[in-house]
Amino acid sequence: MKRITRLLALCALAMAAVVQAHAQYYQLANQVRDLITPALTGGSSYKGSIEASVLPGIGTNRATIYGISTSQGYQYTSWFYMGAGIGVDVATSVLPTAPDGDMVRPSYFGHSTASTKAMIPIFTDFRFNLGKPSGTSVYIDLKLGATWLIGGSYLELAEKCLGSSAQFYLKPSLGVRIPVSATSSKQAIDIGLTYQLITSDRNYAPFSSTVSLNNIGVTLAYEW
Repeated sequence: MKRITRLLALCALAMAAVVQAHAQYYQLANQVRDLITPALTGGSSYKGSIEASVLPGIGTNRATIYGISTSQGYQYTSWFYMGAGIGVDVATSVLPTAPDGDMVRPSYFGHSTASTKAMIPIFTDFRFNLGKPSGTSVYIDLKLGATWLIGGSYLELAEKCLGSSAQFYLKPSLGVRIPVSATSSKQAIDIGLTYQLITSDRNYAPFSSTVSLNNIGVTLAYEW
């Protein structure tokens, strides 16, 4: 009799655990559904954008950067957005030339280098809108994260090389937001002046491991 009682008690505990596990599963499933539904259906707080930029380099060690990126997140208030994004940048170095027109490439002691390299930036995106979203307004955007070169070779610059390790990535913009129409203010075209900084102390040069790329140019974006 005691064995039967113990067996029944164990069965009851097992059933209670199963019920609790199912409850936790459904709770988790509902949370995931609530998280992804706005992105799939275009809910009122969800917001996405795609951006293209052309950023000429400044300074001795410079490269022109052509980039495209997307940012997905939430419009928490009419004036504040926060999200996360990823992109692809193509950097083309501006290298010095000798009088005869040949490219001058300092020796980097056997490291594989290229004057054009692709990069993958991953970032957090913060945006502040100044003005009513229903009309033309000013925006301030800040992308903050890290970027990596694709492949093992370095990006060759005039005097240094940008390595394949993670680089600090900063990209602030100041621009104008133009709604597509008065009845669809959530969709807009953005035109901005952009500065971009890529830097770290894990790069390669004859006398220093710190390399910084500074770029200023324009961005064009579509948001929905």
